[in-house]
Amino acid sequence: MPPKADINKAGWEQSEFPILCETCLGDNPFIRMSKQEYGRSCGTCARPFTVFRWNPGTGMRYKNTVICQTCAKVKNVCQTCLLDLEYGLPTQVRDTALALQNEAPTSDINREYYAQNMEAKLDGNHSGLDSGRAQSAGKEMLKQLARTDPYYKRNRPNICSFFVKGECTRGAECPFRHEMPVNNELSHQNIQDRYHGRNDPVARKIMAGHAETQGLKPPDDVTITSIFLSSLPATSTELSVRTAVLQSLPSVEATELKSVVHVAKTRCAFVNFKQRSTAETAAQAWANGLELDGERIPVKWGRGRAKKPADPAAATV
Repeated sequence: MPPKADINKAGWEQSEFPILCETCLGDNPFIRMSKQEYGRSCGTCARPFTVFRWNPGTGMRYKNTVICQTCAKVKNVCQTCLLDLEYGLPTQVRDTALALQNEAPTSDINREYYAQNMEAKLDGNHSGLDSGRAQSAGKEMLKQLARTDPYYKRNRPNICSFFVKGECTRGAECPFRHEMPVNNELSHQNIQDRYHGRNDPVARKIMAGHAETQGLKPPDDVTITSIFLSSLPATSTELSVRTAVLQSLPSVEATELKSVVHVAKTRCAFVNFKQRSTAETAAQAWANGLELDGERIPVKWGRGRAKKPADPAAATV
């Protein structure tokens, strides 16, 4: 009986070749790849799919696909490293720059149903990612951050666990790396957060570094939660500024926005957030400016309120 004729395998995926980035594929032009149908469940939608395994080059570790092709097409990412195929960046960086809303469900109940519906909508190798209406500032930001050259160092063997314990006796013949692991936030990642673009430490590091190079380094005063917008269009209003802010930050709820103070006389505005972390997210997303009424608006951090001088009369009591 053909696999698709079996009702229990109706939603399972079969494929002839994986969707990979240049780095994961490796520099070996004569690559050998093994294929195992329904070898494991997808790391995001949990549906069984065809697993591919290969060695990207001499001295590299074997790699394999971890998500199905449907999930890879929905987010336009590599099936192995889950990085964007066009820019080579984490999905959180791309989605933040292009102001894309994450529509994929994260619950176990809905994600398989969503994947099956998206599989029917996607045609051939077309991606489900629609960035045609993205703002020019976001696209410019991605061009500045894009990784155009492959980074084959990412394919190195894993660290030898016996070497870490001081028990490895194979020396130079050991196929694993003899290095001590670095324990920081970059070493604590999971496939769900990387795919859906949430709480990704690699993405946070990239966006924070880019914002700093654009003059948007977070001020030392942690009480500052406002962003200053200058040179607004003459037709701008408080409502238009609020709408542009919320549309450019799809991951931020409207309740997280404290207030928008629009000063029509000087054509500027203050965007006040309730939390410092939300303000930092906005600064990172607007590192190349905020699009408002067809114009790109310069962005700066707000300033803290000046401290009132102490009452000298109270000091002499």
